[in-house]
Amino acid sequence: MFPSETVSLNTAVHADMVVVGAGAAGLATAIFAAHAEPTLNVICLDGAKRVGAKILVSGGSRCNVTNRHVDERDFSSGSRRRVKSVLRAFPAVRTAEFFASLGVPLHEEEDGKLFPDTNRSRTVLDALLRAAAERGIPIHGEERVMDLARTDGGFVVRTANREWSARRVVLATGGRSLPKTGSDGYGYSLATRLGHGYVETTPALAPLILEGQRHHDLAGISHPVALTCGTGDDRVRCEGSLLWTHFGISGPVALDISRHWHRALLERRPSEVTLDVCPGHTLDTLDAWMLQQRETRPRALVVTVVSSLLPAAVAGQWCRAAGIRHDTTMTHMTRDERRALVRVLKDTVLEIRDSRGYGYAEVTAGGIPLDEVNATSMESQVCPGLHLVGEILDVDGRLGGFNFQWAWSSGWVAGHAIARALRPS
Repeated sequence: MFPSETVSLNTAVHADMVVVGAGAAGLATAIFAAHAEPTLNVICLDGAKRVGAKILVSGGSRCNVTNRHVDERDFSSGSRRRVKSVLRAFPAVRTAEFFASLGVPLHEEEDGKLFPDTNRSRTVLDALLRAAAERGIPIHGEERVMDLARTDGGFVVRTANREWSARRVVLATGGRSLPKTGSDGYGYSLATRLGHGYVETTPALAPLILEGQRHHDLAGISHPVALTCGTGDDRVRCEGSLLWTHFGISGPVALDISRHWHRALLERRPSEVTLDVCPGHTLDTLDAWMLQQRETRPRALVVTVVSSLLPAAVAGQWCRAAGIRHDTTMTHMTRDERRALVRVLKDTVLEIRDSRGYGYAEVTAGGIPLDEVNATSMESQVCPGLHLVGEILDVDGRLGGFNFQWAWSSGWVAGHAIARALRPS
C-alpha cells in the first residue's frame, strides 16, 4: 500500500488507540495514555503468545529498569537533541517514582544501575500487566499485525484473525535484537509503508568473537580495560569490565564497543578495535611506574610485577606478547623490552571476526530516523496520527538500563500526547 493511499473499511473492532507491540515501550505508552485520559479505549496487540519476553530475560533475568544518571550522551542516535527532549520530559527519577507507585521499589547497584528490590524481572512485567488491567487495557497475544493502512478517520490494523480500526496507532514493535523473544524487525516495514525512512540496522550490545587462540586460556577472567574503535578523529573509547570467553570477549565494555564496531563496518569506516589493559595509566606514567618498580623490586620477575596490575594469566600473556621471558627479572629487563611491554599493555589490536549477532544483542542500532518524529509527542511527521516509541527508532543506549529508560520516556511522551489529542472537549 502506498503511503498516500487511504482506504475506507468496515472493521470488526474499534478503538481510540491501538498499540502494536506489548513490550516495555508499548505497555508504558498504553498505561500512560489510559492514566492521563481514562475515557480512552486503548488496545494492545502482540504477535507473541506471552508478552514481555524481553523484559523477562533482561539484566540476567533481574531487569535493569533504568540508571540513576541518564542523559543524551548515553545514547547514539541521528538526533541527540530529540533524545534530550524526550528524556527531560520523563527522566529516570520519575521512572523510579512510577515503579514505586506500582509496588516495585528499586535499589541502586554498581554504576548507578537500578533494579527491582526483588531482583526479579517477573516483578516488573507483572506490575506493568497489572497496571494495564487496572486501566481496562486488553492485551491480545498471538495477534501479529500483517498490515497497517490509513483511512479517512484514522487507521486500519490487520492481523491474521481480524481487523481493528483506530484513531491513533503506536508502533512499539522493537528492533531485531533477541529474536527468540519475538523481535524480528517487522515494524520497520509497517513504518516504511506509511512513508518513513529507514536507517540500516546492526546488532548493538553484543559479545564479540575473536580470531586466534589468546582468549581460550583466559576464558572466565574479568578485569577493567578500555576499548577503542576507529582511528584518528573518528575514535570511540569505552571503559569498563571485560570478560574473556571461549569465543572472544563479553562484559559491559565489549558490549558497549560492539555497536561502534558494527556501525563502522556497515559504513565502511576504519573498524579496528584496540585494547588497553591498564586504563588508569598513560604511556608515560606506566613507563615511570615500571622504572620505579625496577628500583624497589629489582629481583622480582617482570610477570610478577605486572600481575600486581592485572590477573596473573593476563599478565603472563602480555609479557610473552612483548617478548619477555618468564624468568626475566625487573633489573634484567632491557629498555627496549620495557617499552615494548608498555606499548602492548596500552595498545593491543584485537582481531575481531564477528559479533554473536542479533541472537545475543541486547538492542538494535538503526531503525526509523528520529528526526522524522516530533519529540514532544513521538508522532510521525510524515504520517499524522502514527506514533513511534522505543527500539523501533534510531536510538540505542549503552549498557546499564539506558535502553529501558528510552522505552519509559518515549512511552510517556507518546501516551500523554495521545491523551491530550483524543480527550473529549
